[in-house]
Amino acid sequence: MTVTVTYKDRIFRMIFRQKKNFLDLYNAMNNSNYSNPDDLTVTTLENAIYMNMKNDVSFLLHDQLMLYEHQSTKNPNIPLRNLFYVSDIYSKLTKDKNLFGTKLIRIPQPRFVVFYNGIAKVPERFTLKLSDMFDHSDGQAALELVTQVFNINLGYNKALMERCRTLHDYAVFVDLVRRYRKETSLDAAVEKAIDECISNGVLGDFLKENRAEVLKMGLYEYNQEEHIRMEREDAREEGRSEGLAEGRAEGRSEGVLYSLTSIIRKKHLKGKSLTEIADELEMDTDNIKDIYEWMNQEMDDEWIVNKLLKQTH
Repeated sequence: MTVTVTYKDRIFRMIFRQKKNFLDLYNAMNNSNYSNPDDLTVTTLENAIYMNMKNDVSFLLHDQLMLYEHQSTKNPNIPLRNLFYVSDIYSKLTKDKNLFGTKLIRIPQPRFVVFYNGIAKVPERFTLKLSDMFDHSDGQAALELVTQVFNINLGYNKALMERCRTLHDYAVFVDLVRRYRKETSLDAAVEKAIDECISNGVLGDFLKENRAEVLKMGLYEYNQEEHIRMEREDAREEGRSEGLAEGRAEGRSEGVLYSLTSIIRKKHLKGKSLTEIADELEMDTDNIKDIYEWMNQEMDDEWIVNKLLKQTH
């Protein structure tokens, strides 16, 4: 795996990469009472995206490895991404060990958690399994990875929010930005949310110290979120799938490829498998396999279309 691009911090990561805040969140998640942040060893993949994927915050505490991810969009592929993350971390943790020796090497037990605060409706908490992604499963998977997803929108998982004030305050901030965004510009909404939070002691110290960076990251995050929302709401193209299938069979025009990619992305965001999408579009899986896999790697539509056009020529 090679480093491809520099990663922009998200506000969630800015908050919880601080050891004290992460330890508070860990205690809230596990009903524990650890008090020394220095007991934590940072294992986050810093400053780079591996295979175009980046884990938000991961720490090693004694014999436990916690990988916490923040998501503002539904992503059923998180278990596979977590497999890449944890493999890379285990590789670093055991680089000086003799993996070919006769002595058993001990590794920390992992826990994978996603904190979701997107606008799409999801349950308060649920699990995603790697085995759900297998094309064919006999129910006895030789490899499994389970990721817990917690909805941290304001009003959800109240007990967890009560145990972790910082997580609650983050949810308040996000909710304020979205509410103010309905009545003003995005930059004004983020500014107004920051001011109100500071006045009310919500993430007060953090926002005072990091105001400029939070504003910049807020504009980046919520612009991205709004773009995804608009794509999801544009369902009129669904009825054009048969014509697009015919158009792709006849030739890969740029307009056809953009439309086809947009439709596949909508279905991909709904968690549908490659086979399900192919069936709904009445296309062979081989015809859309590349697009589907590139979406798993978080490539945007423009990149995908340019790649397909290059293949054609």
